[in-house]
Amino acid sequence: MTDLAGATWRKSTRSGGSGGDCVEVADNLPGVVGVRDSKDPTGPTLTFAPATWAAFVSGVKEQRQG
Repeated sequence: MTDLAGATWRKSTRSGGSGGDCVEVADNLPGVVGVRDSKDPTGPTLTFAPATWAAFVSGVKEQRQG
């Protein structure tokens, strides 16, 4: 299990203010990127290697442009 105690969580600026479907990302820790549901900050967290997360974000951006 990865220790995310020092994680700094952030939500996209594109997230609506109505508390809808949002995720938070913590990318300030070495070697890991954490992702969680913003509505359940004490719930489960997914973790990814930074390169894997970067590839995912790049793919999402490509889909939005295409």
